[in-house]
Amino acid sequence: MMKVRCLGLDVHAETIAVALAEAEGEVRCLGIIPNRQEAIRKLIKKLGPAEQLRACYEAGPTGYVLYWQLTALGVKCEVVAPTLVPVKAGDRVKTDRRDARKLAQSYRAGDLTPVWVPEAATEALRDLVRAREAAKQDQLRARHRLSKFLLRQGQRPPQAGKAWTAKYMAWVRQLQFVQPAQQDTLEDYLHEVEHMGERVARLENKIAVAVKLAPPEMREVIAGLQALRGIAAISAVTIASELGSISRFATARQLMAYSGVVSREDSSGEQQRRGAITKTGNAHVRRVVVEAAWAYRHRPSIGATLRQRQQAVSQPIQEIAWKAQQRLHQRYRRLAAKGKDHRKIITAVGRELLGFIWAIGTQIERAPRPQLAAAA
Repeated sequence: MMKVRCLGLDVHAETIAVALAEAEGEVRCLGIIPNRQEAIRKLIKKLGPAEQLRACYEAGPTGYVLYWQLTALGVKCEVVAPTLVPVKAGDRVKTDRRDARKLAQSYRAGDLTPVWVPEAATEALRDLVRAREAAKQDQLRARHRLSKFLLRQGQRPPQAGKAWTAKYMAWVRQLQFVQPAQQDTLEDYLHEVEHMGERVARLENKIAVAVKLAPPEMREVIAGLQALRGIAAISAVTIASELGSISRFATARQLMAYSGVVSREDSSGEQQRRGAITKTGNAHVRRVVVEAAWAYRHRPSIGATLRQRQQAVSQPIQEIAWKAQQRLHQRYRRLAAKGKDHRKIITAVGRELLGFIWAIGTQIERAPRPQLAAAA
């Protein structure tokens, strides 16, 4: 029987602290090596057959580069959730070496929880989607600066209407201030708003191109999710890239827990206490579904835009989307009639929306592929 040796790696930008837990007995620190591919290769070669090694490290800002490097060397590696690493009460000493030893020992004992590691194509699309999300946040800040500057100067558009439309921007461009410094401020703020708008549009175009190059199964999931009310192209791409394979969740409740929209609980005996949502999950998915949940305030209907999106999906997917409209709108009305806070209602609706996202995703991913049927 092959004896498995467990490696605990405390990874930083420039260094990696290494500890080794033998199959039975001691756990020893092997020192600190540079976080470079050649140093990692030498370490694995020194420790013996790669088939006998199991490595783990905490998820963090260094990403999954080390995971891919170890996998390429034949070492089975897992990236673990840092918040779920056991901590001894009263332990007040923390160093890189001690962290590596703790990881190796806990990994050998099976006390660590691995996280999902995306495939290279999924991670690339996710990075692009997150870049667009960051650009939208920068655009919001730029617009906020400009609008508050105009407010301080007492500038109001001559006609009531929505801000940031073409008509509104034309009014801003023709403004003139007596003080040259104020005019320079306006031009700088205006340039930043226009620059951010161009940046968002450029990234959205690149996302559309990246989706066309994505695997067929992911493209089907993205199209299927757009059958749901409130989930357009960018939202569907965000969900698909953040979750990867939706069918990796055995139940819809697991997906809800992964997104952090389930209630906290502190129950003991016959007493039950439930609090706010945990928020211990994927914040990007949580944000998208909560934003989409606002669409279910309105009565079930299929407008022209939604009808056009649903033309690309099968009839069973359309039926799931229609069922979602009916159920989630009723859920919203029922909670609103009880006088619940609207933000809590939307969170509850978003949690149930994840159930329909799971249903659509799993139905598409578990459907037999034409090439597999032909091969059979």
